[in-house]
Amino acid sequence: MSTDSATTPIAGPAGFVDERLTSSNFVKRSMNKIFPDHWSFMLGEIALYSFIILLLTGTFLSLWFKPAMSEVIYNGSYVPLKGLRMSEAYASTLDISFDIRGGLLMRQIHHWAALIFVASISVHLLRVFFTGAFRKPREINWLVGIGLLTLALLEGFAGYSLPDDLLSGTGLRIAAGIVQSIPVVGTYVSFFLFGGEFPGEIIISRLYMVHILLVPGLILGLITAHLMMVWYQKHTQYPGPGRTEDNVVGYPVLPVYAAKAGGFFALVFGLTAFLGAFFTINPIWAYGPYNPSEVTAGAQPDWYIGWLEGGLRMMPNLETRLWGITLSWNVLFPALILPGIMFTLMALYPFIEAWITGDKRPHNLLDRPRNQPVRTAIGAMSLSFYIILWANGGNDLLATTFHMSINAITWTMRFALFIVPPLVFVITKRICLGLQRKDRDLVLHGRETGRVVRLPQGEFVEVHAPLSPAEQWRIVQHETYLPLSLPAATDEHGIPNPIARKERLRARLSRFYFGDHIVTPREEALAEGENAKELSSGR
Repeated sequence: MSTDSATTPIAGPAGFVDERLTSSNFVKRSMNKIFPDHWSFMLGEIALYSFIILLLTGTFLSLWFKPAMSEVIYNGSYVPLKGLRMSEAYASTLDISFDIRGGLLMRQIHHWAALIFVASISVHLLRVFFTGAFRKPREINWLVGIGLLTLALLEGFAGYSLPDDLLSGTGLRIAAGIVQSIPVVGTYVSFFLFGGEFPGEIIISRLYMVHILLVPGLILGLITAHLMMVWYQKHTQYPGPGRTEDNVVGYPVLPVYAAKAGGFFALVFGLTAFLGAFFTINPIWAYGPYNPSEVTAGAQPDWYIGWLEGGLRMMPNLETRLWGITLSWNVLFPALILPGIMFTLMALYPFIEAWITGDKRPHNLLDRPRNQPVRTAIGAMSLSFYIILWANGGNDLLATTFHMSINAITWTMRFALFIVPPLVFVITKRICLGLQRKDRDLVLHGRETGRVVRLPQGEFVEVHAPLSPAEQWRIVQHETYLPLSLPAATDEHGIPNPIARKERLRARLSRFYFGDHIVTPREEALAEGENAKELSSGR
């Protein structure tokens, strides 16, 4: 008796699962899923792997950490602090560092992984922005990325504050001041968070629950949603031979991509363990327990909070009193209003660009940054704005290291914040346009070979080698947008156009974005073809 192979049941554990969940078709499709191959796509993987490392090391640390602010007398292995009163949180962190086998290594791996996690999310978002990967149908995934970055900053700050040492306590004091600067309700919110006047007795236990449960759960949910959307929408890819908006050129999950992913995870874990083993980070024993009446000299937060610290140090001492309420602009604006504006603009940018271009089509091919000069210039300008704020967060260290006046540094940063970003915008845009012209010359004249020949008439010329068809296509395949024309204020009957004002704004923004359009040889050829058609048809 013969059995058709198509209906032969699967044997073993796989058959057991398939008979109950009928998952074989889904698993087969998933294992044959194609992913493109490019080094920049690994940036998102670094964020995923560092988050896994954070979960593993955080679980280890949670077994011994005591999130309590009740005072105890330290009697552990670190002799310089023996006999001092300190919180249970700080004492347990010292015990993890000096008395738990492997505790200090786990603490440092955890901290380094947190820094790498935030850094990889940030660089991944920059890659998505500069290549236009946020365009339809991936606007929701862009919002998920902004949410992940926000939660990563909150998670990092909560974890940074848990040891209750003098450095982290100074950060909590700053956070309390920021909360109190909120008009009308600031004092009430501060009392609610700290359980009374700062520092209270419950903030560490509350931050502990936020750090190990609430925010990690939200991050895990957003990462899951992000990966599901990437899986469903297909991965973006860079232009190249055989790559279109409707296909993906790359390698299947099994065996190629899975093997690469496993090896890369081991590499990330090994690098993080190397940093934790050989490079000291956050030596809380050098700061001592937190005391509200003291502050650490040269206190610096982790790098991802440096820009917020820089804004607070840069803002002049401005206050306004209205209807019996004091508005502390020196804290309110740099710590709450400015970050709110920055993150809101980041979240809305895909929709703003889509409105300006009027492009509602799905895009799976990425842009070369040079082919979108205004978008690239906006990104570079925003980076320069961030870097200036971040650098000013260490103005005291700059002053002591280079023997300069801290006031001179602060005033220089204040002027630079308004002068440097516009200059960066203009310079970046001109560089992009110059690179476009260079690409155009390459397509028209070929690549310089360095070989000079003499013509029969005595003229010396350099021989140019033509580009390959694949290189030519990579350079000229992109589609450029032309500026929109200004709409008429009235129609042919003199009736005012109700949407003319909005459309005029859109047209001006379009001219700002695409006014310096560089015509590619492909567009010239298309235009010549249209002219030839018109001539042949007798128009």
